[in-house]
Amino acid sequence: MYGSIFHLHVRPGQEAAVRQLFERWDRERAPRVQGFRAGYLFKPDQQRDELIGVAVFDDRESYRKNASDPAQDEWYRELRALLTDDPVWEDGEVIEAEMRA
Repeated sequence: MYGSIFHLHVRPGQEAAVRQLFERWDRERAPRVQGFRAGYLFKPDQQRDELIGVAVFDDRESYRKNASDPAQDEWYRELRALLTDDPVWEDGEVIEAEMRA
């Protein structure tokens, strides 16, 4: 598996809009994005002005294909308008994962 951890600095008062944008992605894009496995959005206890996202794909190829999709770029531009600066991306191979039901 392959994916990204990303740090988001949300403009004041825009956190609900960011959450809605991610919920829309889950509803509309996730079912159509080949290789998408999971996505998470965290609100850290210590950095309350930041959100941390995680996106997991089957492999690097699926991840890159989504990243280069014009529909993904359009969604990203909506997200970026809600942020104070560009996200910090940490891409990499998932070397261990465990999910419990």
